[in-house]
Amino acid sequence: MEDASAAAIIDARGIVTGWSEGARRLTGYPAEETVGRAVRELLAEDVPPEAVSALSGTVMVRHRDGYLVGLRVRGCAVTGPDGEAGPGFVVTADQPGSAETSLAGQAFQQASMSMSVFDTSQRYMRLNDAACHVMGVPEETLLGRHFPETVEEAEHSRGFNWHLRHVIETGRPLRYESYTGAPALNREHAWVTEMWPVRDAAGELLGTALAAFDSTEQYWARQRLALLNEAAATIGTTLDVVRTAEELIEVVVPRFADFASVDLFDWVLGAEESPTVPTEEIALRRVAHGSHSEGTPEAAVRLGEVDVYPGFSPIARAMREGRAILSQAGEPSFMRWVAERNTRAPQGRPYRKGVHSMMAVPLRARGTTLGVAVAVRIKQPDDYAADDAVFAEELASRAAVCVDNARRFARERTTALALQHSLLPRGLPGQAAVQVAHRYLPSGSAAGIGGDWFDVIPLSGSRVALVVGDVVGHGIPSSATMGRLVTAVRTLADVDLPPDELLTHLDDLVTHLAADDEGDEVAELGATCLYAVYDPVTRRLNLAAAGHPAPALVLPDGSARLIPLSAGPPLGVGGLPFEATELQLPEGSVVALYTDGLIEDRDRDVDHATDELCRALTVPADSLDALCDTVLKAVLPEEPSDDVALLLARTRALGADQVATWDVTPDPAEVAVTRQAATDQLTAWGLDETAFVTELVVSELVTNAIRYGAAPIQLRLIRDQTLICEVSDGSSTSPHLRRAHQDDEGGRGLLLVAQLTQRWGSRQTTRGKTIWCEQPLTPLF
Repeated sequence: MEDASAAAIIDARGIVTGWSEGARRLTGYPAEETVGRAVRELLAEDVPPEAVSALSGTVMVRHRDGYLVGLRVRGCAVTGPDGEAGPGFVVTADQPGSAETSLAGQAFQQASMSMSVFDTSQRYMRLNDAACHVMGVPEETLLGRHFPETVEEAEHSRGFNWHLRHVIETGRPLRYESYTGAPALNREHAWVTEMWPVRDAAGELLGTALAAFDSTEQYWARQRLALLNEAAATIGTTLDVVRTAEELIEVVVPRFADFASVDLFDWVLGAEESPTVPTEEIALRRVAHGSHSEGTPEAAVRLGEVDVYPGFSPIARAMREGRAILSQAGEPSFMRWVAERNTRAPQGRPYRKGVHSMMAVPLRARGTTLGVAVAVRIKQPDDYAADDAVFAEELASRAAVCVDNARRFARERTTALALQHSLLPRGLPGQAAVQVAHRYLPSGSAAGIGGDWFDVIPLSGSRVALVVGDVVGHGIPSSATMGRLVTAVRTLADVDLPPDELLTHLDDLVTHLAADDEGDEVAELGATCLYAVYDPVTRRLNLAAAGHPAPALVLPDGSARLIPLSAGPPLGVGGLPFEATELQLPEGSVVALYTDGLIEDRDRDVDHATDELCRALTVPADSLDALCDTVLKAVLPEEPSDDVALLLARTRALGADQVATWDVTPDPAEVAVTRQAATDQLTAWGLDETAFVTELVVSELVTNAIRYGAAPIQLRLIRDQTLICEVSDGSSTSPHLRRAHQDDEGGRGLLLVAQLTQRWGSRQTTRGKTIWCEQPLTPLF
């Protein structure tokens, strides 16, 4: 047998009876050393049973030089002249790596995916070119070897071998997905592996075949999509610019980048509008960074520091061109950037060793560039590519919108807070009726600044109005509506309306606002208000509410309770009445007015919070300011979800020695008597310097009451921070100033009163009206 093919003849006893030249070249044994020997002596291990039954398979032969050779062999029984099987077999062997001649064999060998065939013991029987490339060795090195012997001892190798055995054990195909490395690949790949059992014509199981598809690109596409989905859920959870930037870093490190940073323009962190992007050097402030190394030692810029990026840098280019800029090791701009980082922060040089790819992506939202995000790869072997740039731009776009939302919220919050503070009383007006202290805490929630407000309004007769209200909603619209209500309440208070009537007029105003401003928050949700008037002369408190919580009262004996009060409908409902409540208070009582943010919250019981408020009000405190702090600390949760306004008022009383009252008979002759009585009282009070003006005022007002008013007529002088003169009569007709002509006999009295006193006015009472005026007790000049 001198044929070049590898062939041998083996008789029924397993003795070699023929040996070709091709067989010599494969095994190193010449014919004279093999013919007559048992074929078993040439084998390195037993032939697998399935190969014997199929007369085909892979066998391991020990070469004459001592090393193992894996051969793909096929057997064919020798037949005699009568067609019956003869006493032997012709065995042919293919040289490993020899070219396939059949179409099916060529298709297998040239397939782009990695394909292999294993016997039932997980030994290699066939590998195509792609599989050899993955394994990094030629086919003859692997044939006949057990799979675990050809790979490293690792979890993914054990998993792969388990799946091979599982196919043999179950006889069923399976699909296996993994993300692992391979002996000849320098990084991990994603694989989709199909495994199926191989059977002969009789259905006997011969081994396992597999085809492994490298799905790394699809894997990373899914990973990028998963990152985008994660970013949608985790970026922008708060309306805080810095925290939003930190959330972006947490998403990309370490899965997409080994180091990442976010730099923003200073105006993004403030309340200013956006300037134009400079064309050359760009100054940005570092707000967030992170890396796979603890402490982020790669960073050349500390958090909060400003860095100036030169025009050549990828960062500046990205912001000028408005797109992602990729830069790889070896490029001049990349090397200059790395060198500049190393010069600026040499202590981080060891951690930057191996940096090979970076990407700068502008943060743009609504046509405005806010800053830049930078991603750097050091440990990850792949450079950033075009697909990564598309992903990064999409991620940066989403993050930029969240940053811009946080910026806009901060700006609106600042504006609303400034507007609200401008409308709230800065310094409470001087008055003797009550001692007051107040607190206003704006909400820190994402809903924004609310419409809570309070006010202290001096009224005539030493009385004082205490007001607290809440426009439902948040933001600038609520603050603007609050401003309207504050102005309206002050205007209506100046008319000196009783609390229930004032709220009725205020309700009409809110209804009109709702009709004029379609879509305004007041139109949909309304507002609440509590208006109270305290008179230090009578020590009576008259109050009414429009959908507002009842105030708390602390008596001088230390007991605390809520004032029984009809809550009334909220402002803007219209058509429903408001009920006033009146009670007399001992001097030194404390009245606590507040908005619902103090006692209402999603996780709190209102009754329990109200009880806490009453208990906190009874805690001894050095001052009302200290009591305010005590109440807020005791009642409020750590993070209130709504604005809180708190107004505390401790009542005072005017003694009998500060008030003088005379009933006046409606007779012109009584004017002189009344004037003299007033003068005597001023002398008793030591206010002789005010006697001249007071005599004129008393004369004019009493004369007008007798001439134009109705009985009963009464004069009252009150010595407080000012000298107050009041004349009451039974007529409800209010006087008004007018300019008298030269030939008029009257009409100059009220003008004279207005010129001589600090201020004057009139108010309606249950029995008529009261004309009043005030004189300062200290010189005006």
